[in-house]
Amino acid sequence: MRKIAVGCDHAAFAFKEKAVKYLREKGYEVEDFGTYSEASVDYPDYIYPAAKSVADGKNDIGIVMCGSGIGASITANKVKGIRASLVYDPEIAKITREHNDANVLVLGPRFSEEKTLYKIIDNWLDTDFSNDPRHIKRINKLSEVEEHER
Repeated sequence: MRKIAVGCDHAAFAFKEKAVKYLREKGYEVEDFGTYSEASVDYPDYIYPAAKSVADGKNDIGIVMCGSGIGASITANKVKGIRASLVYDPEIAKITREHNDANVLVLGPRFSEEKTLYKIIDNWLDTDFSNDPRHIKRINKLSEVEEHER
């Protein structure tokens, strides 16, 4: 079973707590990087360590969130080796795995119904990378971009 890093800011705290419980009930090992309350915090302080743990191989994948998901997405994608996808639609969750081999799912609980968020999580976790050569080529090009920018 995959190990999942989870992180959020205060705006996503309530859903993060539910998501962690949901994932554990499904049998996943979850490392919760916080935040641990609704007190105002800066999202990079929690998203970065969660994403970094995926990049370093300490966790297999990550699920991070902030109110809109935008700040969490930007933060996670600053980490070398991370392909984080902000997803508001369950079908797009599948595509981010099949085509992009996304290793971090980003959610914006303020802009999605809770039932939709669970469907996004399920679709993302239940979908494998296609290993299609055209997608591999594109992912390799993303890695090249990272190397040029570091």
